[in-house]
Amino acid sequence: MEQYNKPKSRTFTTKIVQHFPNNFQPYLRLIRFDRPIGTYLLYLPCTWSISMAATPGHLPDLKTLAVFGIGALVMRGAGCTINDMWDSDFDKKVFRTRDRPIASGTIAHKQALGFLAAQLTVGLSILLSLNQYSIILGACSVPFVIVYPLMKRFTFWPQLFLGITFNWGALLGYAAVNGYCDWNVVIPLYAASISWTLFYDTIYAHQDKDDDRFINVKSTALLFGDNTKHWLSLFAGITTTGLVLSGLSAHQTWPYFAAVGGGFAHLLYQIYSVNISNTDSCLKVFKSNMWYGLIIFTGIIGGKLLLREGKEEQQSSQ
Repeated sequence: MEQYNKPKSRTFTTKIVQHFPNNFQPYLRLIRFDRPIGTYLLYLPCTWSISMAATPGHLPDLKTLAVFGIGALVMRGAGCTINDMWDSDFDKKVFRTRDRPIASGTIAHKQALGFLAAQLTVGLSILLSLNQYSIILGACSVPFVIVYPLMKRFTFWPQLFLGITFNWGALLGYAAVNGYCDWNVVIPLYAASISWTLFYDTIYAHQDKDDDRFINVKSTALLFGDNTKHWLSLFAGITTTGLVLSGLSAHQTWPYFAAVGGGFAHLLYQIYSVNISNTDSCLKVFKSNMWYGLIIFTGIIGGKLLLREGKEEQQSSQ
C-alpha cells in the first residue's frame, strides 16, 4: 500500500488533550477525544432522526440535540474502550493502532474496565432521562455494542454490524421526541444510515487492509478488493433511496430532497476522488463524511420549516 510518512499537524482537539495532566491524557486518547470524527458520525444520524420528529414549522428541540450530543460523546468513548479491550492483541501488530493506550500498556485492562464502567454509568443516566419507550429501545442496543468488536474475527462484514450498532440513534432520536417511532419514517432512515456506515467505513478499512490480511482480521475492504468502488456506488444508492423513502413518509418538502440530491453528489465525488491504495486519501475522504451528514441535517430542518408554510398556504386556499 502506498503510504506517506509526512508529519501530522496537531489538531485543535489534540492540543486540548495535551493541556490535561499527563496521567489523564491516555484516557482521552482511549476515547479518541483527539479524533472527534467518530463522535460526529455517531451523532449525525441522531440529529437526522430528532429533526425528522420535529413539529412542522419548528426547529428541532435544542435540549434533545444537546442530550444526544453528550450521549454520542460518552457512548463513542465507551465503544472505543470496549473495542480496544477486545482488540489489544491485534492492535499491537498494526502500525496505525500499536500506540493505543491499552495496546501499548499505558492503560491496564483493569483500569480500562473501571473507566468503561464509569462511562456506561453516565450513558445509562442519559438514557434514563428519556421517556420509557426510548429507554427500552436504547437498552436493546447494548448487546450489539458489546459484540460488534468481535465480528471482524468471524465475518468479512464487520462494517454491517458497526452500522447496525452505530446508527441506533436514527431510531432513538425520533422516539425521544415523540415517545414512539413512526416506523415508515425511521426504518428507511435507519437503513440509509447503516448503508452510509458501510460506505465510509469500507473506505476507512482500506487503511489497514495489509495489516488485517497479515493478522487474519476480516473487513469489507478485503472482501471487495479492487471492486470496492462498485460496492461504494451501491451503498451510495441505497443510502439515497432510504433517505428519499423516509422523506416521502415524513411528507418532507423540496429543501430536504435538494439536500439528499446534493448529498448523493457528495458521495459520488468521494467515490471518484478516493485512492483506496493510499492511506492519506482514505482518511481524508472518510473524514469528509461529516459534511455529508451536515448536508442531510440542514436539509431535514429546511424541509420541516417549509412544511408548515406549505400547510398554511393549502389551508388558506380552501
